[in-house]
Amino acid sequence: MAYSNALAAYRQTRIKTAGQGQLIIMLYDGAVMNIDRALELIKMPSGKKRDPARIEQISKAVLKSQEIITELMVSLDFEKGGEIASNLFSIYTWFNKELLEANMSFDEERLMSVRKMICDLRGAWVEVIALTAADERKATPQGVSLAG
Repeated sequence: MAYSNALAAYRQTRIKTAGQGQLIIMLYDGAVMNIDRALELIKMPSGKKRDPARIEQISKAVLKSQEIITELMVSLDFEKGGEIASNLFSIYTWFNKELLEANMSFDEERLMSVRKMICDLRGAWVEVIALTAADERKATPQGVSLAG
């Protein structure tokens, strides 16, 4: 019990102290994690009937990914983001459509396609964050002059 409370507290602190870019990466990670869970549940021995409980778990995992994508959509700033925000909105809309279709038909290919594109976007955000951090380090003075 104490372990789960400590873990929950750690997660809350991590989220509260993360920068905006890091939060986006966390959302992408959550979406991928849930798609992976759905893919794991979809794979079952051939010839066996689908277990209703398993179907519900698949659906919940895909729906959680859709909720995360929707959160990414509503967080877009179209004034500051301009064309990039509009393009991301279109991509996120497509993700949700594909996830809906995949959820209804247990389509592994659709899930894998969305997963790959989310991973690609995540990689781009990692690069942007790294470049932004490097630019900020260059702009910040590296020491205090005591020479007066």
